[in-house]
Parts: sequence; C-alpha cells; structure tokens
Amino acid sequence: MPTQMTLNVFKKELAHIKAAGWIPPERRGPTGIGKTFEHWLGIQENNIAFPDLGKVELKTHRIGSSSLITLFTFNRKVWKMNPWEAIQRHGTPDANGRLGLYFTMSRTPNSTDLFLYVQDTSISVRHVSGQVLAEWQLETLAERFMQKLPQLILVSAFSEMRGDIEWFKYDRARLLTGTSPQIIRNQILEGNIVVDLRLHDKGTSARNHGTGFRAHEDKLPSLFKNIKEL
Repeated sequence: MPTQMTLNVFKKELAHIKAAGWIPPERRGPTGIGKTFEHWLGIQENNIAFPDLGKVELKTHRIGSSSLITLFTFNRKVWKMNPWEAIQRHGTPDANGRLGLYFTMSRTPNSTDLFLYVQDTSISVRHVSGQVLAEWQLETLAERFMQKLPQLILVSAFSEMRGDIEWFKYDRARLLTGTSPQIIRNQILEGNIVVDLRLHDKGTSARNHGTGFRAHEDKLPSLFKNIKEL
C-alpha cells in the first residue's frame, strides 16, 4: 500500500495492477470494477489527494461500455418559467398519476414539444411555440464542471464473465484536465453530454431534484482539454 500517492507512485502501482492480468472482483455488481481497483491501489475512496496534483477524481470504466454517468447538477437561477407552471403545462403523469418533467432533452422535440436549443453562449429548454422554460450559460456550466471534476484519472479495463463472476483486466489510465464553454457546447451538440430534467408536482409547488448533466463514460476524454496517458 503506497504511503504517499504522488503521480509517480500511482503510475508504479498501476503498472503492478496491469501486470497482474485478470483479477477477480472485490465486490460483485456495477461498482465492482471501481472497488477492485481501489483495493489493489490501496485506497479507501475514489477521491485521491496527490501532493503534486491536488484533489483528483478517480473513475473506472469497462471498455466498450457507454453507460451514462452524472457529471453535475445545476439549477440555480436558470428557470425562466415558474417550474410548477411548466409542469402543469408540459408535464406527463407518472405511474402514480403525478405530473412531472422527467425528460432527457435533445434537439428534437419530445412528446410534449419540448426540445434543447443550443446557441453560441447558452443552451435552453424551449417549447416549439418559442417559449423558454430554462436557460443555462455555457460559461457557467464549464465552471460548474471544473468545480466537480477539476482533474480526473480515467481507468479503463476489460471485463469478462467467468461463470457468474465478472473478472477485470485493467488496461490503461489517463489524466484528464481542463475544459471550456466551447467544449461543453460541442459535446452537447454531439450528444456526448445529455441534459435531464427531473422535477414533479408537489401540490402547489415543484419538487426539483436538480437538472442533471450526464455523459457517456466512453466519451469522457472528449470533455477535457488535456489528455495524458499514465
């Protein structure tokens, strides 16, 4: 177990893990890939404080998987229409008959004629009538992104099932840093970042779980300015 996780120490530990080849899981299920890597690395959590780098988020992913992961949520002062009114006008009922806006937005209008409108410096959720429900400045989204993920080490592994047990072979790690409003805009346009509305009717007001900005895990490197192989 490393006593001080500098970047050089991490690289040495990574080389040992790669040399070990196929590794059985420390935990079964979706989180097994991360838990197993952390166990071999000798850490307890996925946030590592590097003396030579500062706080770094550690994420592991299965090569070939395009699962969505949450980057951050952001809702502050973005609603141009009262959220409760937006639910009454454009919401759809859930299994309990409660109205809500639970949509993954795209630039194509959905069943309630809402769509994502992308401009040079902002994105917004609009109705085909032209009505704007909510708007985010791209610069603000880039700042929020960097608050949540200032630096990311993305570890990629092959996985295979042996009987009912998933084994892992850790293949590479990349240090990802920096982003920009233009990168965020381009990744939204390409569908690599998706925008999830998550709010419902609470009677006389809206219960908002925060608009989620999510990304396909295999596209994470595209969200950053700098990519360094480790």
